[in-house]
Amino acid sequence: MSEKPQKLKDLINAPEILITPGVYDGFSARIVEKMGFKTATISGAGISETRLGLPDRGIVGLADNVNTCSNLADCTHLLLQADADTGYGNEVNTYYTVRAFEKAGAAALMIEDQVFPKRCGHMAGKEVIAAEDMVKKVRAAVAARKNPDFVIKARTDAAGPLGLEEAIRRLNMYAEAGADCLFADALSSERDIERVARNVPKPLSVNMGLGIRSRSTTPLISPKQLQDLGVAQVSYPRLLSAASIRGMLNAMTVFKEDLLEKGLVVDRPDLLVSFEDICDLFGLDEVDRLEKSFQ
Repeated sequence: MSEKPQKLKDLINAPEILITPGVYDGFSARIVEKMGFKTATISGAGISETRLGLPDRGIVGLADNVNTCSNLADCTHLLLQADADTGYGNEVNTYYTVRAFEKAGAAALMIEDQVFPKRCGHMAGKEVIAAEDMVKKVRAAVAARKNPDFVIKARTDAAGPLGLEEAIRRLNMYAEAGADCLFADALSSERDIERVARNVPKPLSVNMGLGIRSRSTTPLISPKQLQDLGVAQVSYPRLLSAASIRGMLNAMTVFKEDLLEKGLVVDRPDLLVSFEDICDLFGLDEVDRLEKSFQ
């Protein structure tokens, strides 16, 4: 039985806040691991945008999501926290969804109480299902896991459409149903974050919207401040995807202007990592050693 869920649970329950960058592919996962982080959140938005070229509106299916999780688990040692949106159906669907992600190598799985098809937590027009229906999903998720330490994270999006008190009420219901970690999305102030953290019985996780300033309903707050407010974990789901788009736009702009319009062939190490850096990041030396061992 994998030790990853227990390691993640220990980090979530530690006194220090746990910082989890968002990952969605081999590039982002390898970089996060190289920078010394122990855990990462698999971004559902990142998968939708990079694999399908479509927005985070519940379009990614279970197979694409699980396959991405499996690939990332195979190429890094990160403690991966997967995002299963609404559980892909009712409580029975949620049960088998948990089984699939646990088998794929995740250490945790998040499900949320939005109406399907869900949408990014910082998009307008969110709706939530009845709290009692989400409780059934949480109970199913808890029952499905084979490793009792596999972390079930229950998310509510009720703060926006129904108010903060309803979000707190729901999180307490989800905790009672067996969730190990709670997630309140799109909280609108430091005061609201602290109020939620102080009124729920399980560790609270929040998102910080670096890269979505114009859309984010939650103010940007430092990890130390969040820890002081009572938050156990903070994720940055769009940091790397937004940075990668900016980097590609910058590189393509120079490519178009210099090479195609001016006819100049100019290498730009300020815009591009070297071939050697790429080989090092993805472990070419290890593959070379493996090849030589069979000769």
